[in-house]
Amino acid sequence: MSTLVDNIGLLVAEEAELRDAAIVTQDGAIAWIGSRRDAPAADERVDAGGRCVIPGFVDSHSHLMFAGDRADEFEARMAGRAYSAGGIRRTVGLTRAATDAELVANAGRLVAEMRSQGTTTVEIKSGYGLTVGDESRVLALAASLTRETTYLGAHVVPTEYVDDAAGYVDLVTGDMLDAAAPHSRWIDVFCEDGAFDVDQARVILEAGMARGLGARMHSGQLGESGGVRLAVELGAASVDHCTYLSAADVDALAAGSTVATLLPGVEFSTRQPYPDARRLLDAGVTVALACDCNPGSSYTSSMPFCIAVAVRDMGMTPAEALHAATAGGAAALRRDDIGSIAVGKRADLVVLDAPSYVHLAYRPGVPLVHGVLAAG
Repeated sequence: MSTLVDNIGLLVAEEAELRDAAIVTQDGAIAWIGSRRDAPAADERVDAGGRCVIPGFVDSHSHLMFAGDRADEFEARMAGRAYSAGGIRRTVGLTRAATDAELVANAGRLVAEMRSQGTTTVEIKSGYGLTVGDESRVLALAASLTRETTYLGAHVVPTEYVDDAAGYVDLVTGDMLDAAAPHSRWIDVFCEDGAFDVDQARVILEAGMARGLGARMHSGQLGESGGVRLAVELGAASVDHCTYLSAADVDALAAGSTVATLLPGVEFSTRQPYPDARRLLDAGVTVALACDCNPGSSYTSSMPFCIAVAVRDMGMTPAEALHAATAGGAAALRRDDIGSIAVGKRADLVVLDAPSYVHLAYRPGVPLVHGVLAAG
C-alpha cells in the first residue's frame, strides 16, 4: 500500500528543508521525497493543507512502567523543598503492589499521550520493581509497547537492601539480570549521590554488556561525578541528564560517540538549573532531548514542551532543538531507521498545524500536532 502525503508547505527532510513538497510512503517506509508537482501516483492521498511536516519525535528516555502519583512531592518542591532521589522508593512500593493490567493501562495511556503529541518512538525503562520478579515482569510488559526496553534495576537501592548496597549490586548483576535480559535491549544505572557510585556503575554496566545489552547511564543530574566519563569510556549509547558537567566531561563527550541526552522536564519540575545545551553543541557533542516521563521528577509526556524549554532556557535554536528531539533521540538509541525524513527510513511523520517547526517554541503549550503517521 502506498500513500502520497501532498500539499506540504514546509517539509523538514534529512538533507534540506523543502517548500511545496510531497512524500510517498510504501509499506511503512519512505519511498519518495520531492516537489509536489513531480509526485508519483499512490494508492491513497493525504492532503497536508499547506502545513509543516517534521519527523516523528524519538523520546529516548522514559519511565512509564509505574503505579501511583507523587503530586504532593511536586507541590512541596514548588514551596521550596529540594529534590532528592529518595522519592523513587515510594513509587517502587506502589508499583510492586500494582497488577499487570494496571501497569499496562497506565503506560499505554502515557504512550497514547505521547503519540498524540508527535512521538512515534519511545524508550521505556524498568526501575520501579527492584526485585527479580518485578523487574522481569515490568520489562516484559514494556516490551508489548516498544522494542526499546531498558533494564534499570540499578535505579536506587531498595529499602530491604539499604544496609547492604554491595549485596544489591550482586543481585542486579546476577539473578535480576538473568531474569531481565531476555526482555531488554539496554541496561542503565543511576550514577548519582543517593543511588550508585562510579565503581558500582562500572560493575553493573559491564555485567549487562557482557550479556549483550547496550549501555546507557543517568549521570550529572544532582552534581558533577565521574559517571559521564565512565559512560564515554564504556561506549554507552547515551548519558542522560548532564545538568552538571566539568570541562573534562564535555571534552570526553566531544571526543566520544556517547550522546548527551538532556531532560528539561526534570529541571522544570525540580527547579534545578537547566543544562547548558549551547556549551555541548559548540563543543561538537551530539545532543538529544527527551521527556524523562516519570511520576516524580518529570511528569510530562510532551516533546513539544521540552523543545520550547530547550529553546527558551537552554541556548538551543528551534532547528537544533527539533534535531535533538528527532535525529538526536535516534542516535541515543543507536537507530538509523528513524529520526529523520529520508528515502528508505521508517515513515514516521508529524503534520503540524503551523507553517513552520519554529512554532513549537513560538507557541508553547498549544496543541500544534494536526496528525501523526507512524510507519506510514
